Amino acid sequence: MASSVLISDTEPWKVLKAHVADINKTHLRDLMNDVKRSQLMTDEFDGILLDYSRQRATPETLEKLFKLAEAGSLKEKINRMFGGEHINSTENRSVLHVALRAPRDAVIQSDGKNVVPDVWEVLDKIQKFSESIRSGSWVGATGKALKDVIAVGIGGSFLGPLFVHTALQTDPEAIETARGRQLHFLANVDPIDVARNIAGLNPETTLVVVVSKTFTTAETMLNARTLREWISSSLGPDAVAKHMVAVSTNLTLVEKFGIDPNNAFAFWDWVGGRYSVCSAVGVLPLSLQYGFSVVEKFLKGASSIDQHFYSTPFEKNIPVLLGLLSVWNVSFLGYPARAILPYSQALEKFAPHIQQVSMESNGKSVSIEGVILPFETGEIDFGEPGTNGQHSFYQLIHQGRVIPCDFIGVVKSQQPVYLKGEVVSNHDELMSNFFAQPDALAYGKHPEQLQKENVPEHLIPHKTFSGNRPSLSILFPSLNAYNIGQLLAIYEHRVAVQGFLWGINSFDQWGVELGKSLATQVRKQLNASRTKGQPIEGFNYSTTTLLKKYLEASSDIPADLPTLLPRI
Repeated sequence: MASSVLISDTEPWKVLKAHVADINKTHLRDLMNDVKRSQLMTDEFDGILLDYSRQRATPETLEKLFKLAEAGSLKEKINRMFGGEHINSTENRSVLHVALRAPRDAVIQSDGKNVVPDVWEVLDKIQKFSESIRSGSWVGATGKALKDVIAVGIGGSFLGPLFVHTALQTDPEAIETARGRQLHFLANVDPIDVARNIAGLNPETTLVVVVSKTFTTAETMLNARTLREWISSSLGPDAVAKHMVAVSTNLTLVEKFGIDPNNAFAFWDWVGGRYSVCSAVGVLPLSLQYGFSVVEKFLKGASSIDQHFYSTPFEKNIPVLLGLLSVWNVSFLGYPARAILPYSQALEKFAPHIQQVSMESNGKSVSIEGVILPFETGEIDFGEPGTNGQHSFYQLIHQGRVIPCDFIGVVKSQQPVYLKGEVVSNHDELMSNFFAQPDALAYGKHPEQLQKENVPEHLIPHKTFSGNRPSLSILFPSLNAYNIGQLLAIYEHRVAVQGFLWGINSFDQWGVELGKSLATQVRKQLNASRTKGQPIEGFNYSTTTLLKKYLEASSDIPADLPTLLPRI
């Protein structure tokens, strides 16, 4: 077993703990007056500008964080990840989502084998298949072109692809390549999600992509069987092979399900679900919607950040800087949450995706060696596009709890609007708020200012803003497929940096297992009670009471209920 020395036992950690007292004597309204400091706390790469001058930190803080990175062997851990070592030790796996977007001639090893040719074999297969669907050379069982796609998956098989799809929907190039096509995502086992997805769709023109590595994921496979019944009841059972394909490695179960194994697209154990959007999990449905050429630009954007992360010194390395600052905010300043605030409606699904990437990765309480940690890890991530969020939860951010904020802006709108007679364009109106909110959080408004404005004395406490609330700003030149790939990779690597420093395994997720195990017991009980009238046994009083109420209220559902599909 590796050394169980915790990062919190190192001297740089203790130095940073002591440094908090120095930072607590400062206020951002004073720190922001130091122009040299602000200049030092900006970074630029490939058109992306990072400004972290509104963090409660100084250049001295950054130097101490770099020392912490050294103590935590950050560079060594990054190299081990890119080198294909089994850094996911609890599952004995490499962590190589970077290989999914590597150039064709790259060499990335896992267990002594270059995996890049395997990746490109799948990408080439996706390109060929998606072009056959989009061109109409592959048609459905009745000879009609397949214009509608439903991707069935959950968790990482859903949130990442949905984020990219939503971001591309209003990109001018993607609009043209997607014309006449629809892409839907079915994730929740709730039958309402099925009903919404098939509403208005014709089985004759629909292709279903079932995403499950093992082809055993309970929610996904029930949804897949539901859609199989929807297709076969309308077109006959033989139609399944023409209207359903799979992203899976279990070819036996794929064939047993009724899908041609030749229409199964592989991915690998070294791809974690929440890091899988650049695999066939995301690339297949996105290529069917937008064409492979658009999706390839997305992969190239992610790859550009991979290389930046791997080779750039920490002082100018955007994912490393972001990861270090997150550790500073969580572990030293004691801020447990982070708001992700993209000032682009196209990024409305970004925060939910990063919620999973971050919280499933770093929501741990033991080190990678299994030692209980004496400090908290992970962040509570949430967010909403601006300016919607301003009319929702910004009240708390400004005058309630201190929550570090990530402001994400775009120079060039995907859909610019200019109205004659207006002071600014619609995008300028949006971006005015992007630039104003970080300063409002940093500077605040103190009572003396309010008194000069003749605010009534009894309202001054209510209109006082303490300020000193940290944020950072990331400005992208545009939001095309390439930029979307960059944004994804920045946050993926940021999460990894945090986990590497905390000394945890950011690439397993044992915390999701217990609830699923208990749900299996409940499922068996529901079946036994409905079909055999067996009493509820083996549960505590509270759960037993809830189950009884549920079964009584739905007792009119016959045990031999015929197949019934949603009707909308």
